[in-house]
Amino acid sequence: MRRVVFNQKGGVGKTSITCNLAAIGAALGYRTLVVDLDVQGNTTHYLVGEIDAEAFPAEAQGVAGLFKQTVGSRKMRQNPDSFVWETRYENLYLMPSSPALSQMEKELESRYKIYKLRDALDKLSEEYDRVYIDTPPNFNFYSKSALIAADALLIPFDCDSFARQSLYSLMDNIAELQEDHNPDLEVEGVVINQFNSQARLPGELVTELREEGYPVLGTYLNTSVKMKESHREHRPLIDLSPGHKLTVQFVELHAELEKSLSRAA
Repeated sequence: MRRVVFNQKGGVGKTSITCNLAAIGAALGYRTLVVDLDVQGNTTHYLVGEIDAEAFPAEAQGVAGLFKQTVGSRKMRQNPDSFVWETRYENLYLMPSSPALSQMEKELESRYKIYKLRDALDKLSEEYDRVYIDTPPNFNFYSKSALIAADALLIPFDCDSFARQSLYSLMDNIAELQEDHNPDLEVEGVVINQFNSQARLPGELVTELREEGYPVLGTYLNTSVKMKESHREHRPLIDLSPGHKLTVQFVELHAELEKSLSRAA
């Protein structure tokens, strides 16, 4: 199963959701790969901390290295697993981001390499039980590559009116991409993030989304300073604070997704 976490609006919690769901899956025994396609590299930083740029040149790192070799000599190409790093967590692996992604995007797009991530993940399908793909907050070459490579889409929603307008635009783009490139992509659900049950607006927005037919998942993720601590410590919540309320919500969200996956099978 390959899940892409995507929203065109920034600041909705893509990285937090990607990393914490992946870490929970790994802790439960799923061999899990995280692919970081966001040039900002927040997912990479979250899981492994600072990267030594001298030891790992930007053009050779992770996703950038994988894409770079698609425009080079076929004889020099490496197996996609060569661009995967181990993390300190058992069963959790990372294909890291790199600043080089921004320099490569135009060439990759002009040479129509948009299916290369899907091809790479196809080759890795026997090695990983779950793949989570984090994306940039815009509908560009890398996010399209992720959506083409994925089986399912999770959409983070941070409960404000701007997020709602962004969701409408996003769904139009997703429908077009499904039609043109990946008819099997399933919108698995809208993840309610940074939810404040004490405020009226979040509840009203979620109710309206449900009434409009959006597949809102049943588990909501609250706002918590613990998430910021988790980012600072480079430790997913399941490792940093297993009993915290937000951690429990992530565990419940993961269980909801896995249960839905089992029913579909």
